[in-house]
Amino acid sequence: MDSLVLDFGAIDASMVPVVGGKAANLGELTRAGLPVPGGFCLTVGAYRRVVADVAALGAVLDQLEGGGNADPGELATLAGKAREAVAGAPVPADIEAEVARSYTALGTAVPVAVRSSATAEDLPFASFAGQQDTYLNVVGVPAVLDAVRRCWASLWTDRAVAYRVTNHIAHREVALAVVVQRMVNSRVSGVMFTANPVTGRRREAVVDASPGLGEAVVSGAVNPDHFVLGLDGGPLRERRLGDKRIEILSVAGGGTVTRERPADAEPVACVTDGQLAELAALGRQVEDHYGSPQDCEWALDESATLWLTQARPITTLYPLPTYPGPAGDGSAAYFNMTLAQGLVRPITPMGLAAFRLIGSGLADLFGVPVADGLAGPSRARVAGQRLFVDITPALRHPLGHAAMFKMFGVMEARAAEVVAELGKDPRFAVRKQSVVPLLRAVGRVAWRLRIPPRVLHALVRPAVAQRQTRQVAERVRAGLAVPAGASAEQRLDHVERALRQVVAPTFPSLAPGAAAGFLSLGLAARLLGPDLRGGELEKVLRGLPHNVTTEMDLELWRLAGRIKADPASAAAVESAPAPQLAERYLRGELPPPVQSGMAAFLGRYGHRAVAEIDLGLPRWSDDPTHLFGILANYLRLGDGSVAPDTQFARAVAGAEQQVRDLVAAAGRRGRLRGRAVGFALDRARALAGLREEPKYQLVVAMGQVRPQLTALGAELAAAGRLATAGDVFFLDLADVRRGLRGADLRELVARRREDYDRELRRRQIPRVVLSDGTEPEAVSTARDVAVDGQLVGTPASSGTVTGIARVVLDPVGAHLEPGEILVAPSTDPGWTPLFLTAGGLVMEMGGANSHGAVVAREYGIPAVVGVPNATHLIKDGDRIEVRGAEGRVVTT
Repeated sequence: MDSLVLDFGAIDASMVPVVGGKAANLGELTRAGLPVPGGFCLTVGAYRRVVADVAALGAVLDQLEGGGNADPGELATLAGKAREAVAGAPVPADIEAEVARSYTALGTAVPVAVRSSATAEDLPFASFAGQQDTYLNVVGVPAVLDAVRRCWASLWTDRAVAYRVTNHIAHREVALAVVVQRMVNSRVSGVMFTANPVTGRRREAVVDASPGLGEAVVSGAVNPDHFVLGLDGGPLRERRLGDKRIEILSVAGGGTVTRERPADAEPVACVTDGQLAELAALGRQVEDHYGSPQDCEWALDESATLWLTQARPITTLYPLPTYPGPAGDGSAAYFNMTLAQGLVRPITPMGLAAFRLIGSGLADLFGVPVADGLAGPSRARVAGQRLFVDITPALRHPLGHAAMFKMFGVMEARAAEVVAELGKDPRFAVRKQSVVPLLRAVGRVAWRLRIPPRVLHALVRPAVAQRQTRQVAERVRAGLAVPAGASAEQRLDHVERALRQVVAPTFPSLAPGAAAGFLSLGLAARLLGPDLRGGELEKVLRGLPHNVTTEMDLELWRLAGRIKADPASAAAVESAPAPQLAERYLRGELPPPVQSGMAAFLGRYGHRAVAEIDLGLPRWSDDPTHLFGILANYLRLGDGSVAPDTQFARAVAGAEQQVRDLVAAAGRRGRLRGRAVGFALDRARALAGLREEPKYQLVVAMGQVRPQLTALGAELAAAGRLATAGDVFFLDLADVRRGLRGADLRELVARRREDYDRELRRRQIPRVVLSDGTEPEAVSTARDVAVDGQLVGTPASSGTVTGIARVVLDPVGAHLEPGEILVAPSTDPGWTPLFLTAGGLVMEMGGANSHGAVVAREYGIPAVVGVPNATHLIKDGDRIEVRGAEGRVVTT
């Protein structure tokens, strides 16, 4: 039988399933020659053997894994039963004997720390730190065995059980090993991160230190000394002395005592600069050994010898855009394009592959040499399965900096502030250089793509521009059609060519119409002059025609009206949850008005989805659950409420009246000026609604390409190279080609899904990140809360509304009562059906011309966007006031 107790020297990082995360790390560090106090580990085999016949624990496991245990009270009750069952289980004599032998090998009556080491602990994707128990200064075999038993029981603390439920970790698969480690009689101890956990900056040691045992620092019981210094040397970057009011000390014979320090003690650092340098050097060794930033626990004994008592990965850092590769010096800045497009979640591998091909196609059009879109000289990067672009050259160029700041100002105002702060950093300061070469390059590209004449043509003949938009869309659909009789590899070839050569050119083809509309709006603002009051031009953009997203939302509203007029249909939609309705629709079992109405809607808009720019995500035609949830929201709209189509018609009338008022105001300063303003505002209303077309046609293309890839996935699944057809979206196109030629891709898909699920749980996504991992927005957060606790963002749609806040992180299945204020991280067209019943809008992302802002204006919904941490600072159910014109949100 394999030994149930292993010395640290017999353990390495590969043994997590046997010894748990903590013991595996300690064994790995010991074998690497780092100064780790000696010890041993009871393997998970010992735990499993002890609990194998505990019937009460088996009953609890059955209940926990049976589902329906999200209630905290119920979880706590089950956890308590499990703890009691484990604590009362007898320990076999041979396990007791092995523990006694290993303990006495450490010395006579040696003090030890007894720590839990879970098999799902300290993994790269989840930190279990603090979930199980630790016992310090344990002396003697009986005391060690008692502490081991209590550690086993702590696998079932309330917090540990709740954590596993939250992170979808199966209780039955988790077991507990126990570490027994020689205690360091610490004069000073603490923790050290080898990357800054707040700012994200890599190769920066952040040290917290306090007298006595490290438990005081780890548990947060003390305000420690805080130091920041470079991992690779250099001067101390930050020194902040804490009051260190208490210290935890070992007691002779076992146990610990907490002692208060004098309140008037002189603030003196508990470690010297030399010891900090020694700590940084140790941190560098640990990080270099693991190849990733680490969270370390350390101690200095009475002789000032430095010991490493633990190391684990820092799980909260956002991945570097330069990955794979070392952290840079922070002299490159990357902007999150995915977040700017309203997409908080990660992009699937197939979605990223599609962007690579489209990027390559755009580079071909612009005459830029790139290798595979995101490689070679391209400035695009992937980090955390999101797209970033290197904006460093633009920051340093006088014309590029000005253009980028203005663009971010309307697209993503918070990013504009971050860029402005970066401009103060010497590494990103504008450098003297001629703007002529850049202007020439832009001019060449513009003329090559015939953008100026297309803009002028749209201004002169807007109806023709609108018709040409539809013609481009028809050409895209025709170009995406798969040739009859194509083989699997030929179909894959076609997908690659279509994305690069058909989809990519649609952007410059469709952009001039909307550009002409917004240029006209700018011309009107210039002609009207400085007397123009805030919000007057904004009203002109309400109720815009030719906006495909608005048309879609209103079509869905009209479908709800037809359903409401039929009692049987209304009852069917109101009485069943959305997932059940979707299943019944796909089986053709809903009442005719619902079945045929949804079929007609999906026939026109079924290619759309939430997070629709990701090719890897299902379309509404694949899963219409979200749409049935929206229909149910619409049916709840009371008879006294203003119908969305009526509200939209009022917005149109109000906008047209605003145009007449502005023309009249300009006419009073001269007839010619009045006519010019009238012309400009007419063109703005005729053309600005086309702004959705480029992205819409991209989504149309995604809707046509996706079934082709699904068919390839089905072929691979039939051959046993994928588990399901849908797994194809966790591959890229090169992977699919390997699969078609015989490669088994199932293990690769499993790893990709795990990576994707980890990123899906991430809540804090940086707008901008530097090449050393620094998140500039985290360095300065002064704008998060304004005077009197008001949240400040960017005005997006004027008006004031007070209502109940509904915080929505995912619109699928969201329940939004009419008049509630939607609080969201960001939005894309898949969210906009919710706007028709929302009383107001608050978004963490976005600027005055971001998608959510534009749609809110068109519907006349008061909106504030670019509000940092809105979904954290505003609680679901809070009563808030949205002041759209001021850009403020107030809790009432």
